[in-house]
Amino acid sequence: MGKRMTELELLNGFDEAIENDHIFVCYQPKMNHATGRMIGAEALMRWNNPEYGMQYPSDFIPVLEQNDLIYKADLYVFERVCMFQREMLDKDLTSVPISFNMSRHDIIHSDYIDELERIRTKYNVPVKLLHAEITESSALGGMELITETLNRLHALGYFVEMDDFGSGYSSLNVLKDLNVDMIKLDMRFLSGNVGGRGGTIISSIVQMSKWLNTPVVAEGVETVAQADYMRSIGCIYIQGYVYSKPVTEGEFEKMLTEISSESGLKSMQLISTMDAERFWDPNSLETLIFNNYVGGAALFRYHDGKCDILRINQKYMKEIGMNMSEKEILCSDPMDGFDDENRKIFEDTLKLAAETGEEQSCETWRNVCSKICGSYRICVRSDIRMIGKADDQYIFYAMVRNITAEKRRFAEISDSERKFRMASEQINVYAWEYIFSTKEMHPCYRCMRDLGLPLVVENYPDPVFANGLFPQDYKEMYYDMLHRLEQGEEQLDAIIPLTVGRVPFHIRYTTEFDENGKPLKAYGSAALVQKDND
Repeated sequence: MGKRMTELELLNGFDEAIENDHIFVCYQPKMNHATGRMIGAEALMRWNNPEYGMQYPSDFIPVLEQNDLIYKADLYVFERVCMFQREMLDKDLTSVPISFNMSRHDIIHSDYIDELERIRTKYNVPVKLLHAEITESSALGGMELITETLNRLHALGYFVEMDDFGSGYSSLNVLKDLNVDMIKLDMRFLSGNVGGRGGTIISSIVQMSKWLNTPVVAEGVETVAQADYMRSIGCIYIQGYVYSKPVTEGEFEKMLTEISSESGLKSMQLISTMDAERFWDPNSLETLIFNNYVGGAALFRYHDGKCDILRINQKYMKEIGMNMSEKEILCSDPMDGFDDENRKIFEDTLKLAAETGEEQSCETWRNVCSKICGSYRICVRSDIRMIGKADDQYIFYAMVRNITAEKRRFAEISDSERKFRMASEQINVYAWEYIFSTKEMHPCYRCMRDLGLPLVVENYPDPVFANGLFPQDYKEMYYDMLHRLEQGEEQLDAIIPLTVGRVPFHIRYTTEFDENGKPLKAYGSAALVQKDND
């Protein structure tokens, strides 16, 4: 930054700064931290004096506010934003909504919104590309005035964000009374610490905003730890140095140019590594998330074919423990519970996780033995990532889920299907499942074997009429049956001649409904019509 200008120098140089673009606009992206994609940007005012250099906004903005010049400066910024958006549209570049700031010093001017609309119309910028940011402190100017301002902006189609929420005013009253479309949460509220009482309060604010169906942007996010914490409590929208500092118009256009060459908005990558040592710090973000925001999780060291469990959370004990104590689990080696086949699956997964540095998954059966439950065989799905390495020793982080019940239920279904298939061989019955939403037909084994149907028949029933399995003269009747089932009829049946030999079959359908009573699937069967003996 340059030499700090005095108040008098700022006031005397203001008009010249506007005329010669010494006051200019920078843009700071707003990101979706769950996807790494840009969702918008904020326009920020900057002042570069030819003699004194760059001036801090905290130095010149209060001076402009106190002397009723911020009104003119904010309109200037808004016009620069409109000019920029118009240029992006003319260049056919992918654009994102850009927010502009409105303070209580602006809204006390009765013609301010009229001026905004005059400028926007001048550059023919769609209102959806312009978001208004009103500071929480604007409410100090009178709730009636700010409510009227919000109503006028909404009537014109503007998306309104509340800036600096939580910065020290009566936030809950403001949240209750003002109909804003998005909240920008001031991360200074946390004072750099994502845990403790501040973290609890900020989590509650995020939850309240969800109840109000109002999304939240965390503003001023500087570290990956802060961004990950906000995502863990349900706030995925991030603005701050963790992704990008405010950049010049040219730099921001370059970002949009790169975006326009992608199939969608380009992801911006964070550069960060997982610090395994932070898992031992009881006050770290890793510990907070490990204990509270994930499912069953464990840290373990792998060396020379053996695993030493270093740390587990309570959910791990529920998933795997079989009423074992924490001490019992920590003193056990999970490798001892594997047979040779499952041990190889698990070790191959660890090896792949170490080689790639990426999360790897596997499903393995293991024996668990506890004093209370005795020996029990369970199936566990493990999502594993290496977080540390020293010589031939590795530290892994694993998310685990006990899927034994799912596996056994699947085995029961498979066994039932096998028995049904054997029975159907004896009674000349074909069976299938039809899904209304996808128009997919899933045939039974006998349908595939005898009639040559694939595992899934797409766009059913067109293919079975095309290949002659169903006769064309029954097409209208059959489509009507499916339509009636989709409209909610529970059962239908008809006699239809099938195959080129026109062999008569009794077709039956039964409809399955979802929890809201909407038709979900139809189960069909075709039984050979037995001829009466003469």
